[in-house]
Amino acid sequence: MARKRSTLKDVAQAVGVHVSTVSRALNPHTRHLITDEIAERIAQASRALDYRPNTAAYSLRTNRTKTVGVVVPDITNSIFPPIIRGVEDALLDKGYATLVVNTDGRREREAVILDALSARGVDGLVVASVQREDAAIGELAGQGVPIVTVNRSVDDPSIASVVSDDAAGIRMMLEHLTSIGHTRIAAIAGDQNLSTGKKRHQAFVLHAAALGLLAGPVRFAGAFNEDDGARCMGELLDGGGRFTAVLCANDRLAIGALGALRARGMRCPQDLSVTGFNDMPMVDRIDPPLTTIRIQQYQVGFMAAGVLLERMNARGEAPPARSVVLPVELIVRGSTAPAAASKPAPRVRSLTR
Repeated sequence: MARKRSTLKDVAQAVGVHVSTVSRALNPHTRHLITDEIAERIAQASRALDYRPNTAAYSLRTNRTKTVGVVVPDITNSIFPPIIRGVEDALLDKGYATLVVNTDGRREREAVILDALSARGVDGLVVASVQREDAAIGELAGQGVPIVTVNRSVDDPSIASVVSDDAAGIRMMLEHLTSIGHTRIAAIAGDQNLSTGKKRHQAFVLHAAALGLLAGPVRFAGAFNEDDGARCMGELLDGGGRFTAVLCANDRLAIGALGALRARGMRCPQDLSVTGFNDMPMVDRIDPPLTTIRIQQYQVGFMAAGVLLERMNARGEAPPARSVVLPVELIVRGSTAPAAASKPAPRVRSLTR
């Protein structure tokens, strides 16, 4: 016969105190109301009786569900599992469960998912799928739902965010390329409706000018994926411009660009150097290993959860939105090499002719 689940009343009887005392001792927000001696006795009895809080009863009593929605644009993108793990680790210690959902990068799907999560009474949201102008996020925030965006941000400064230092990463990459002789650098920029696409492109324009570079042509991807990376690289090569390196706004774009080079019989880095951004898992094992900017994937998720906890646990008016920017790191691998002193623009064969 299955053992009966222990209750607050069982713990209270074991310690010889009132049920309300046990409830306060086991709640981090009211723990300070109980003496250390009683709180320790209650903790010991809880462990001995294998007491676990009844989340259904908690929800009815507090109007909270101890669940958080985590919304990502593409669960198959290997950058997101470490971010999700960081969120989960930070929340699990506080008794929260996470519901992970995928938008496929589609605004209408995101709106439906956010409505569903809100209807299920999640206590807060960590959202990695936002666009710079995001009506669904703004509406939920206006209703008082605690929200923190992760990896991306919205233009509305009232929405908290935890992101990486995009501008510093692009500057580091340009400084690396110039240090090995590249003066003509093209770019494959990300979707300008996304903060990562916009900020990284703005940084490319700003820091290329500051370094006195002859910034090469730019092509804009409609999505941060391999197909758009290949398309943009093909357009750069067919455009006839002179450049010896291509700076890509993320690793998936860079992987697509490398594929386009191979399809035309070109070599990286001998014919062109190619760089990425994010340091996704496994990009050190592709051919050639990718020079990229490493973001703190786990930490950005862990910290986003911490900021969300601050907002969910605030009493009365929510604290001002925090925008946390985490430092990044340049990782040099085999996809970049010194530019020849007088190397002409590569002659390429167009597959469309």
